[in-house]
Amino acid sequence: MLHVRVISPADRTDEVLGIATDCPAVVNVLKLPGAAHAPVGDLVEFDVAREAANGVLDALRELGLKDTGGITVEQVDLSISSAAEKAEEVAPGDPDDAVVWDELTARTAAETRLTWAFLAFLALATQIAAIGALLDQPILIVGAMVLGPEFGPVAAICFGVMSRKGPLIGKAVRTLVVGFTAAVLITMACAAAGRLLGWIEPTMLDDRPLTDFIIHPDRWSFVVALLAGIAGILSMTAGKSSTLVGVFISVTTVPAAGNLAVAVPLGHWSEVSASLIQLGVNLAGMLIAGTVTLFVQRALWSRYGMKVARSR
Repeated sequence: MLHVRVISPADRTDEVLGIATDCPAVVNVLKLPGAAHAPVGDLVEFDVAREAANGVLDALRELGLKDTGGITVEQVDLSISSAAEKAEEVAPGDPDDAVVWDELTARTAAETRLTWAFLAFLALATQIAAIGALLDQPILIVGAMVLGPEFGPVAAICFGVMSRKGPLIGKAVRTLVVGFTAAVLITMACAAAGRLLGWIEPTMLDDRPLTDFIIHPDRWSFVVALLAGIAGILSMTAGKSSTLVGVFISVTTVPAAGNLAVAVPLGHWSEVSASLIQLGVNLAGMLIAGTVTLFVQRALWSRYGMKVARSR
């Protein structure tokens, strides 16, 4: 269940209540006249089954409450109510499969922000991947994949393509380009310093059977990227998913960036091009699969999702 809190101008409150009471997937409707002070208005709260949230939110948005009031949605972790159970039974589908598009819009918008935290995590992940490549340690590659935050902007690009939001795509692309550029340059500088200190040498990249998949992109690289893109989008849209799934979708993007960063100062020029190809293959696969997954989800929910009529 989702908990919806609406601040409504007094002349719109009856319409808000009509939307809530007319939907069989809405329960626990509460009205507090004059409770809101900034902005001034009435407060209406109710719980709605996740599967029916899109229709309810669309109907509320048509009232212009974004400008004259406000709509807040929160996840309900526990609801002990027979009425709530009936509401979920009435709504089509399963709550874990439901996609709340407003929620996804807000989440992908947040993922496009180029923050110091994003740059720090991506740089750290790239450096761990670089060390994993040098030492031929798959466990470090896995650690870098978990730490890498780059799937957020990838998902934002997929959503931007589906919803035709050019500015969102532009911000996400900028975040990816700036993030990977900064992470590779920082790791490259550290690798160059390590070579000057005698900590690393070119022969460390010569024979590494456990991690050489990073520099051997093939059809399976693309297939894995497609599967990872689907898994990543589902982890963001599902009502219940493991947090680990959402971050464990780097595949070989971060590892490829890490390998690129150490290949340059060590003079392994053939690996530079191979790393770039691997990075491109995986990003392309995730973008294609993620976008198609969102289109399929939107088509399914448009056809089978619960429609909510606006009260007149």
